[in-house]
Amino acid sequence: MTVTYTARVANARFCGFSKLLLVWKGSIYKVLYKEFLAFFAMYTAISITYRFFLYDDQKRYFEKLAIYCNHYASLIPMSFVLGFYVTLVVNRWWSQYTSIPLPDRLMCVLSGGLQGSDERGRLLRRTMMRYASLSALLILRSVSTAVFKRFPTMDHVVEAGFMTREERKKFEGLHSPYNKYWIPCVWFTNLAAVARCEGRIKDDHTLKLLLEELNGFRGKCSMLFHYDMISVPLVYTQVVTLAVYSFFLVCLIGRQFLDPSQGYPGHDLDLYVPIFTLLQFFFYAGWLKVAEQLINPFGEDDDDFETNWLIDRNFQVSMMAVDEMYGDLPMMERDRYWNDSNPRPPYTAATLFVLRKPSFQGSTFDMAIPKEEMHFQPLEDIAENLEESGSRHPNMALFNRLLNAAPSPTGLMGGALRRTSAQLQRLRHSPSIDQCTSDDDDDESCKIGKGGSLPSGLGQETQSTVCSFREEKSARTPLLEIQFGAEQERRGGNPGVNEKKSGVEGKSDGVWQMREDGGKAESTRWETQVPMSLLPPPPQSSKETSTRPASATPIASHHPSAFMFLPAAHSSLEHCSSQPAINQNRVVPTIPKPPFGGNKMSFLTVPSYNEPQRFRSVSMGSELTGS
Repeated sequence: MTVTYTARVANARFCGFSKLLLVWKGSIYKVLYKEFLAFFAMYTAISITYRFFLYDDQKRYFEKLAIYCNHYASLIPMSFVLGFYVTLVVNRWWSQYTSIPLPDRLMCVLSGGLQGSDERGRLLRRTMMRYASLSALLILRSVSTAVFKRFPTMDHVVEAGFMTREERKKFEGLHSPYNKYWIPCVWFTNLAAVARCEGRIKDDHTLKLLLEELNGFRGKCSMLFHYDMISVPLVYTQVVTLAVYSFFLVCLIGRQFLDPSQGYPGHDLDLYVPIFTLLQFFFYAGWLKVAEQLINPFGEDDDDFETNWLIDRNFQVSMMAVDEMYGDLPMMERDRYWNDSNPRPPYTAATLFVLRKPSFQGSTFDMAIPKEEMHFQPLEDIAENLEESGSRHPNMALFNRLLNAAPSPTGLMGGALRRTSAQLQRLRHSPSIDQCTSDDDDDESCKIGKGGSLPSGLGQETQSTVCSFREEKSARTPLLEIQFGAEQERRGGNPGVNEKKSGVEGKSDGVWQMREDGGKAESTRWETQVPMSLLPPPPQSSKETSTRPASATPIASHHPSAFMFLPAAHSSLEHCSSQPAINQNRVVPTIPKPPFGGNKMSFLTVPSYNEPQRFRSVSMGSELTGS
């Protein structure tokens, strides 16, 4: 029953599928022509009624109805519903074919595992193989209409030679309300146990392999039974069928050609025959017919499975394998390439072009590389090149590391880093930097930048990342390229105070001036202090803070806070670690300003959206300012 056209499309050529359009057996024309003619007849009847039998007022009403139907017919999801349904049916169709039990593996194990060329051994092998074929016949008789028509009763099965009369009595004597296709498989296992006791199956491993193959054979029989019992849900089939039929019932009215003299939009032409509507019906209804044919491939359609042919083939092949071919071996002799280390089978004149093709060696076999790039480079030179590239762009190297460590380039952290980088670039070109001199612990008005605004994420509740440095004799430059206060130092001479600000800011001017002379010693003491505290100092109470004058606020501390970045003169970035710093009462930590002769300090905060009470500070080469 299956229509095979594989040989016709073996080679792709111009209009290769066009030859298949004229095939009638198994074609869409044979399946769909009745529905197609019925649809066209109903469309023609409605068109004739509209043109010749309706009055003018009735025509106007019909025209409005046709426009309404054509407008809302597109709301029916034809392609979506049909596409999913046909995909499901096609996958199910192929899975059912792979579940048909084939005896090839079982007959090979049985022929090699059950020994004995005498009458008893031959009887055991043939009987066991016949039981396997009987089980497959019983299940195919239960699911296929073509097989059931061939074997309508058990008498037909006995007469066909699949079962003896004694076996039929045994079979019918076992009362069970369920399908009894599995009974011959149990007889097979009993005979295998008898053969093992008689010594015809030499060891338990062979018996185990034989029973495993039988269980696989029986499992496929069971799958066919379940495919027959469990169908595609009825509601799904009903939805698809209603969608297709209702769509084309609406099209019978909505796709009518209306009177062009009425001036309706899109109805300027009267063709009488709806060509594209008929094509749409042909495609959509044909799609539904495909699913209708494939949903049960065990029927008698042109493309259904050849179940009767499979029964004949499996029975004949299995009996030959375990009986006639048992112990029947051809004489062994040397092959014609016995002394040839490179055997080459011959080619005909039609396939001689294959010899002219070179053997495939791999995609990169013919890849060309310039000679100067083929020399190995010493590892020392590679390390020096990496150091030089890192010294040229230290900030970008660290910034790329931070971006790579982010969870996702499009995530919250990646977006925060990019926004903070853009703000740092704007702050770098700003003419002045305001300093925060407020002593109030709860005051969050500390602003940095030209316009007095704090960059997004700076000073917010973040998670602290402290970058520590270690002493080494390397000529690499620390990440101190971005200096926010460089222009102020050149212009005003007083790097810490903006004279246009409030008087509170001016109070700290003298303090920074007094510390100018001892800047180098203080910087040296900070550099040599190896164990660095990773947490900020404990916050003081609001009472003590309110009673303390602004001038008495300590500028520097012997215990650097978690936000201090103190590289030595010859230092390199060793590691970056994340330390959660608890924010108590939202206190902005005190950050000492370095002396004029000391090193610059770097500070960058990245907002954390997941943990609202953490700090994150990362060195980016910017100058640190704070209260």
